[in-house]
Amino acid sequence: MSAANLRTHAEVAHSRQPGHGMPGELFGRQDVFETDVDVFFHRHWILAGVTADVPQAGDVSAVDLERASILIVRDDDENIRAYRNVCRHRGARLKEAGKSTVGLLVCPYHQWTYDLDGSLKHTAHMGIDFDRSCRSLMPVKTRVVGGHIFVCLADHAPADIEFLAQTMIPRFAPYDLTRTRIAYETDIVENGNWKLVIENNRECYHCGATHPELTASFLPEDFGFCPQGLSDESQRALEAYHARNAASIASWERDGLICGTVERLAPDVATGFRTQRLVIAGDGESQTMDTRVASRKLLGDLSRRDLGDMHLWTHNSWTHVMSDHAVVSYIIPLAPDKTLVRTKWLVHEDAVEGVDYDLNALTEVWVATNAQDAQLVSINYRGTQDPAYRPGPFSPFTETYLELFSQWYAARLGMDTA
Repeated sequence: MSAANLRTHAEVAHSRQPGHGMPGELFGRQDVFETDVDVFFHRHWILAGVTADVPQAGDVSAVDLERASILIVRDDDENIRAYRNVCRHRGARLKEAGKSTVGLLVCPYHQWTYDLDGSLKHTAHMGIDFDRSCRSLMPVKTRVVGGHIFVCLADHAPADIEFLAQTMIPRFAPYDLTRTRIAYETDIVENGNWKLVIENNRECYHCGATHPELTASFLPEDFGFCPQGLSDESQRALEAYHARNAASIASWERDGLICGTVERLAPDVATGFRTQRLVIAGDGESQTMDTRVASRKLLGDLSRRDLGDMHLWTHNSWTHVMSDHAVVSYIIPLAPDKTLVRTKWLVHEDAVEGVDYDLNALTEVWVATNAQDAQLVSINYRGTQDPAYRPGPFSPFTETYLELFSQWYAARLGMDTA
């Protein structure tokens, strides 16, 4: 198709046959990628870090979001703030991507100096009449939810972040994720479009054949299955699954824990998310190979180990919180065929490696799973760019979230590019 005959982004998105995957153009075109970044990563709320990234006053985390960049800062009053990573003089980057600790934010180009509250404190050679008060760093809208730092680069951020906050703050409260530290973190660049990364994360059709480490603790029935033509053995397993789920939920609710599923991904919703407390297989304690806690120092002030997996999914992140640790992943698009997947393993702030936990036991499930998913996304992306690709049907049993995501994506694209 010649450049002159290219369909618009919205036209391609709305051409998708219901119940089927997205057209390959939505994954491979540069213009589509650029619109995606603008709409879904600049105008919507995205997860950009955790409070453990900046544990002390003066700590800074610089996060690049394609051409944009932000500084996440803990100020002298222990507040989490975010600013555009752009000097108000001639636009130099204040910090390269990564973490650091500062007393003040000093531009490396001409040494304009900013306080942690964003105010411009010092400039040389600007004259006595120069008004510093109108040259503060440009703030970025920020919302901290249970240790998760959400940001929005738009002038008018979607107000429904408050529904996510009201839903998740009491669910995260028992774990007190603000009192954690990062035990380990990884960056993986997956060779695929960001939407394929999210789609891969939101279905477990592939899990049994490709994720032996993950399925040691996941119950496959939680992620959909075909109930038709079950053998007697499979039927008994299904009944056991329902019985275990019911017993676990009853036990958790007696302890005052919130368990119900919230699915918020309708086309008219800006801040889409899903949350659920999932039962863990085996001993039921944690997402580890033996399904027991990896850290004897539990999160918050918890004493009970078998609290399942408190799950949160957004359009650029997924979080799993167990009694002993949390795994927080989020994505940043780099190119049509490149997506950064950043994962952080959080433990109690007082947990000591080698004493309270073994690092390999803590991380091996998701280290392996992330590597496996990277390979799956790569082969998926390459196939969608083949001239022979025609979007196939979603499974109505195991890929229902992919249909919801596809509908949400097309609707938000239309609303935010109108």
